Amino acid sequence: MCVLILSVAVAAAAQTRKAPARKTPAKPPALTRLQAELECPSELGHGVKTGRRFCDVLTGREPAGGVIVKIPPHRGSVRLSFELHNRHTYSEELIKAKTAFRDYTATIGVLTMDNTLIDRAVIQSQFRTAADVFDRLPGGAGAGGLKAVAPTGSEFITIELPEDVGDQVSVLGERLRVVRADGAVDTFIAPGRPIAAISNVMVEFRPAPAPRKPAPKKPAPKKAAAQPSVSSSRISLAGPTR
Repeated sequence: MCVLILSVAVAAAAQTRKAPARKTPAKPPALTRLQAELECPSELGHGVKTGRRFCDVLTGREPAGGVIVKIPPHRGSVRLSFELHNRHTYSEELIKAKTAFRDYTATIGVLTMDNTLIDRAVIQSQFRTAADVFDRLPGGAGAGGLKAVAPTGSEFITIELPEDVGDQVSVLGERLRVVRADGAVDTFIAPGRPIAAISNVMVEFRPAPAPRKPAPKKPAPKKAAAQPSVSSSRISLAGPTR
């Protein structure tokens, strides 16, 4: 009977004992979307209509020669987005003569700084009339002080960058194919040629955790004061003997 009572008491105690509280996993930081910081080797200018900064994309083989996009400290992958445009040399005379037609196909690549290709993007657009211009740029000798070169067409590009991408990537041109009004086709691949333009460059990412502050150093313990040494020789307290 005593054993039975003891077993019932132990079972009742086990039932009333609360299960340990489960720790709720910390929520990942919210996504942050920012205008990207750029290093532009060839500035095209700021649009008079959109106010955007347009940056030429040059052909090349070295990432350092491309448009350098800064990647903030992040956790996980990063989403890079931008609008890709073709470049057109605007001419009212060609439009009036109905010979301004151009069919542009530009191919660019996004690379890590060690020359690893992450992804490619393509913009294909046609120009016939002034309505096909995406924006105009100030600072030229044309009518109204506008540049002859203007971005035309627009393709929204989104590229997923791996977590270990580093702190910057390069947008570098590969080739440009142009079909003219007479049907002739030109292809440009030589390094250093502007073949497209980008604008509205954004990065979306989860911020990396702040670095931990090192623990403050504990002060070194004070050394104990040195005790005066006592001579081993005996000192006689008695007066001189006669």
